[in-house]
Amino acid sequence: MLLSSKGKHRRPSKAVRIATLAGVTGAAVAVPLMGATGASAASVETWDAVAQCESGGNWSINTGNGYYGGLQFSQSSWAAAGGTQYAARADLASKDQQIAAAEKLLDLQGPGAWACAGAGGLTNDGVDPGVDTGSEKNGDTAPQAAPERKAEQPTTRSEKRTAPKETVTTPTGGKVEKGDGEYKVKTGDTLSKIADAKKVKGGWEKLFDLNDDIVDDADLIFPGQQLHLK
Repeated sequence: MLLSSKGKHRRPSKAVRIATLAGVTGAAVAVPLMGATGASAASVETWDAVAQCESGGNWSINTGNGYYGGLQFSQSSWAAAGGTQYAARADLASKDQQIAAAEKLLDLQGPGAWACAGAGGLTNDGVDPGVDTGSEKNGDTAPQAAPERKAEQPTTRSEKRTAPKETVTTPTGGKVEKGDGEYKVKTGDTLSKIADAKKVKGGWEKLFDLNDDIVDDADLIFPGQQLHLK
């Protein structure tokens, strides 16, 4: 964790405490207070190691103990390092944004700002982590409109059925489509009889509607045709 006066963690440096009391939220003002002469830097791998020790590597952690994010920033250190340009608290910022703020805090206070500096091997090694902080503050990005869905064209029942178009022969020698329904028409059947026997809700009209792709005339169905009942 960062900048605690209790236990193993470090007390805030004079410069950070002055910056916080003065309401300074950007590192650009805090750096001159420290009299720093050059930027510090550490690799992403080093920051990962520090975060693993500080928070178990959980970059969005907020346990309510006053320290936030993977590198366990206090709110004052987050503000002093310019982190509020990314998010209100460290746990609300991305990993890259937290590392960018940590780089500034490293420049302000050195590795001693982190109790886990030793465990992570944190030094001012001058390595540019090359993080991408993004161009907008977290939470301020306007929601993107969902892509417009093209209207789907209705599909007819006959298009949905994929069974081969077989035929049956009528008593006069003609050909009609057989269909692929679950009921096979027998001699003497009518739509009305079938609807009554199979308890088709809506009667023969519904049965005719269900099979209008193979039945052209409600009074003409032929043995061997296979009708849908639902």
